Amino acid sequence: MAGIQKTNAARLLDKAGISYRLVPYTVDPENLAADHVAASLNEDIRQVFKTLVLHGDKTGYIVCVIPGDMEVDLKAAARISANKKVEMIPMKSLLQVTGYIRGGCTAIGMKKHFPTFIHSSALSFPTIFVSAGVRGLQLEIAPADLIEAARATVADIAIPML
Repeated sequence: MAGIQKTNAARLLDKAGISYRLVPYTVDPENLAADHVAASLNEDIRQVFKTLVLHGDKTGYIVCVIPGDMEVDLKAAARISANKKVEMIPMKSLLQVTGYIRGGCTAIGMKKHFPTFIHSSALSFPTIFVSAGVRGLQLEIAPADLIEAARATVADIAIPML
């Protein structure tokens, strides 16, 4: 891994004995969208997952990890997390809440552990890609290993983008 700086998420995976691969890509600060990341990696957008942080009216913060070509289903996310309603947190709050910036947010190694939900489609791939905790670096990891590392629940929490 010469030249690639290990992130906190990668160090936590090492400590847990979980295998993964760090995959760098070129960042476009004007386009942090998952489809751009997938194109940069030359990978299927359905296999490139984005990490979203929401706030529930009853439980507080929750984390949803969903395919890059989908959007979070707010009703399903509320239901699975025991909230009446959830909403995306303001972008300006992301760093303060998680320790990560937009385009570099991952479910592993946030400042605090929040209830985490991973879309069920992750299980249909041998590996998926999620942010390694910085822009320009992805983790390629087996879904079961990500679920273990993030202490996540598998759920149908996403719907196709319009």
